[in-house]
Amino acid sequence: MVTISPNMPQQTFNINEVINDYSKRLLSFIRKRVNTEADAEDILQDVFYQFIGNTKPIEQLSGWLFTVARNKIIDRQRKKQPVTLNALGGGSGDDVNLEWGALFADNSKSPETEYLRGLFWESLWSALIE
Repeated sequence: MVTISPNMPQQTFNINEVINDYSKRLLSFIRKRVNTEADAEDILQDVFYQFIGNTKPIEQLSGWLFTVARNKIIDRQRKKQPVTLNALGGGSGDDVNLEWGALFADNSKSPETEYLRGLFWESLWSALIE
């Protein structure tokens, strides 16, 4: 049982009832704002985890749950996803699709490979200096 507010008449909610009543609506709300089903389920779990651990009074349960869900979505979007070297090589309109990981895994000493490696390191160092 969760007590909602000490200033209000003692209202207690069964955690299972709250989860059953709000799960579908919250999950639908979250799904519309994230890319994958797994992310939506993780965020929903985080919302209910925060609800269960909450010790402060909640005046509007529905508003509180949706606000927490929105904040969790924003937090997840703010986290920067690591960019792979292969993602950096494509999408520029070039006819050549460079696979940077394969370039560095390749031990050959061909002039083209050496040139591309040198170009990569020069670009990296100039970017770091900036």
